[in-house]
Amino acid sequence: MSNAVLPNKKISRYKLILLFALFALPFTFSYIAYHFWKPDGQGSNYGQLLPVRALPDIIGVSLEGKPFNLSQLKGKWVMLQLDGGTCNAYCHIKQYDMRQVRLAQGREQDRIERVWLVTDNQPVDAAVLNQYSGTWVVRVGANAVRQFAANASSEEAVYLIDPLGNLMLRFPKNPDPRGMIKDIKQLLKASQIG
Repeated sequence: MSNAVLPNKKISRYKLILLFALFALPFTFSYIAYHFWKPDGQGSNYGQLLPVRALPDIIGVSLEGKPFNLSQLKGKWVMLQLDGGTCNAYCHIKQYDMRQVRLAQGREQDRIERVWLVTDNQPVDAAVLNQYSGTWVVRVGANAVRQFAANASSEEAVYLIDPLGNLMLRFPKNPDPRGMIKDIKQLLKASQIG
């Protein structure tokens, strides 16, 4: 009779070890995946994430002579560019890309504003204003430009500001509009504000 009990204890012990292993397996795999597996980047963002920081008041004057404060756009996502009033070829590309990226958001496009901070005293061509209507065009001083100066050439990029007024993303020079569309679409989908 004692011989019959011994195999049952071994079987019970193996069952207990197997049961413990089944419960421990997901934790082991998750630990290995978190610490050792690096994704291939398909889920990453296109634009460069910046250290999120609240922008101080950026105050300027619209081309109509009305005072403008960037904080009046709080509650909206803002695509922003800095360029001189003559708007060279690259300025036109940024204007076009910002317009198309906004339009590509479909019914969500009203959550996005476009801002062009004019960094000099050069006159802005009326044809440019007509071509990119709906863009806030604001003449600003050097203090406003300094807010973006941490990024080497601020006039090469398009910036994204979140609805709380935080500078958070920078798109590179000559960006791929598809990458911009994808990033903004993901942000709009995930955001509960703006």
